[in-house]
Amino acid sequence: MQLNLTKPIVFFDLETTGVQVGSDRIVQICLLKVNPDNSEQEMTRLVRPVDDNGVTIKIPQEAIAIHHITNAMVATEPSFCEQAPTIAAFIGDADLAGYNSNKFDVPMLVEEFLRAGIEFSVQNRRLVDVQNIFHKMEPRTLVAAYRFYCDKNLDGAHSADADTRATYEVLKAQLDRYDGAPYVDRDGVTTCPIVNDVDALSRFSSNAQWADLVGHIGFDKNGHEVFNFGKHKGVTLEQVFLKEPAYYDWMMKADFPRSTKQVVMQVQRRLIEERRRRDAEKLQALKLKFEGE
Repeated sequence: MQLNLTKPIVFFDLETTGVQVGSDRIVQICLLKVNPDNSEQEMTRLVRPVDDNGVTIKIPQEAIAIHHITNAMVATEPSFCEQAPTIAAFIGDADLAGYNSNKFDVPMLVEEFLRAGIEFSVQNRRLVDVQNIFHKMEPRTLVAAYRFYCDKNLDGAHSADADTRATYEVLKAQLDRYDGAPYVDRDGVTTCPIVNDVDALSRFSSNAQWADLVGHIGFDKNGHEVFNFGKHKGVTLEQVFLKEPAYYDWMMKADFPRSTKQVVMQVQRRLIEERRRRDAEKLQALKLKFEGE
């Protein structure tokens, strides 16, 4: 079905140095403009990420692993500030569309335009987020899953017995539907993870990047616990507690789940033990020094 348009709409996607709108930068932008007559124009640009002083920002390896845009690829490309007038002219007064664009791509794009000194308002633009349409039309509820996998209506939904039985039936149906089905993970590795084995199903369905049970704390690429929220998002707990000890006290007094506080206490204990070990080593070194004099 062709889009029924009264003005152009630009579908776009960004690749970036990270996911922090205020501090990360665009490294690639692709724009597909669809006009009211359904003709198309496309623009794809690599972007050299720079800080507020114009100094090139290195793309983290974690980001490169996802979008495969290396520092060498953007080293001689113009910055967003240099390309902003051309990009803004291409978009014009068009509406905007993307996938998860309302939460990330649109704010990131606006941030970069503001950084370049170009006023880019979304007030008179209609924003279409395809992901939101997908999630609203295909809700991720047990009722929806039961209908999708088992082709049945869930009578008595939200009663424990009906929900429990439905969950069991959905899992069995998933084993049938996805037997031998390929899955590509974020590193591009393809496997067939849905097998009739509880250990394998547990590994596939777990949140391996979470250190606690609710996702307040995750792991970085080196396996260190990092914050997934707030002003210290992406920073290791050890770094924060060393520089801002009061943050530990705040977390222990705040209304966080016990599983989160357990992780916080484990990190704090490690820091204390490490400090004691270093102090003991220093004391031993001094003792040996005095004994040798």
